[in-house]
Amino acid sequence: MTSVAGEAWFRDEALQRALSLLNADGGEGRVVGGAVRNSLMGLPVADIDIATTLLPEAVVERAAAAGIKAVPTGIAHGTVTLVIDGKPFEITTLRRDVETDGRRARVAFSEDWQADAERRDLTINALYASVDGEVLDLVGGLADLERRNIRFIGDAAARIAEDHLRILRFFRFFAHYGSGRPDADGLRACAAARSKIAALSAERVWSEMKKLLAAKDPGRALLWMRQVGILTEVLPETEKWGIDAIPALVTTEQALRWPSDPLLRLAAIVPPDAARLAKLAERLRMSKAEAACLQAWANMPAIKDDMSEAAFDRLLYRHDASGVVARLKLALAIARGKAEGDFEEMARAARLSKLLERTTKWKRPAFPLGGADALAAGIAAGPRVGEVLGKLEQEWLDGNFAMSRAKLLARLKDLASA
Repeated sequence: MTSVAGEAWFRDEALQRALSLLNADGGEGRVVGGAVRNSLMGLPVADIDIATTLLPEAVVERAAAAGIKAVPTGIAHGTVTLVIDGKPFEITTLRRDVETDGRRARVAFSEDWQADAERRDLTINALYASVDGEVLDLVGGLADLERRNIRFIGDAAARIAEDHLRILRFFRFFAHYGSGRPDADGLRACAAARSKIAALSAERVWSEMKKLLAAKDPGRALLWMRQVGILTEVLPETEKWGIDAIPALVTTEQALRWPSDPLLRLAAIVPPDAARLAKLAERLRMSKAEAACLQAWANMPAIKDDMSEAAFDRLLYRHDASGVVARLKLALAIARGKAEGDFEEMARAARLSKLLERTTKWKRPAFPLGGADALAAGIAAGPRVGEVLGKLEQEWLDGNFAMSRAKLLARLKDLASA
């Protein structure tokens, strides 16, 4: 018998209290999905979801009687969130699909665990853990988990027809949990339905792609997405640019202990074209911060690895540091990928590493003058103020930030009287 009863997350008092509440008086609740999957794979468990035979109103009533906070996060769809000791548990009534259109489903509540399992997407996501920790597998998920096989439940095409987002989820879960080749039936079904991705909301598409790109190594998933035309559907910018930079980037990340950065990985597979990336960010409804990060990278000119420290500091002053870091990291990954047996690339990688280290420690100096100084020197308010201050800032920059405020004021006086 496969069990998670001995796992620390399962023994947690808050979870046990939730399960006791749901399993009393003829009700039944089981942990389902990611918590069970990750626990069996030896991976961290974060969110804990519970499926129950109880109707959402009954869950709320039981929670109120027990003094537990219940939040109706999606009560119309059967979901209530219980908050116990500050920990949220999403409780969802068993469901069966009544009608689907590829984007949303109309469901009916049920007490049938088999029907609830069969309406889910992938076998490894339909594993349940009972109140005593026994793992219940109704769709062959344990065997797939052991083989790291990402497989749709039942007919792959039918699962995708129910929700087109499952195309991207198939590759996202393959990136995180899969091994070898993707399941052939799933791959064919995803390829056949790839045009349906256009009907999905941009937010959902970007959310899935961001999660995929955050995998420890998304390279194989991206390769298969490109092979069957799905990557072009989602990111047409990659079509003539390719994904060849990903393996070296992932290897470098792991060697240098960089965190997995979805935006850096995205930058590695799209051209540094500010206009195109602005359209990409708009199309995928990226956040302002994400769009700005891509723009900082695209607007950053290529960095010469042999530039002097003074010249590099001037570059840092003029450009967004995040763009500099992205440029350096991608260049360093490429150099490290070519470095084996190539002393020139090894030396280049070493120089880029030093520049990257300098970037992380660099603090932008403040220009000593401001508009008030220009006005006090007698320069009339207007464009002339910006012109003069810009000229002085460039002189200060060319002098490696060494000009004192006193010298700059003297120069300001000269320019004002000229």
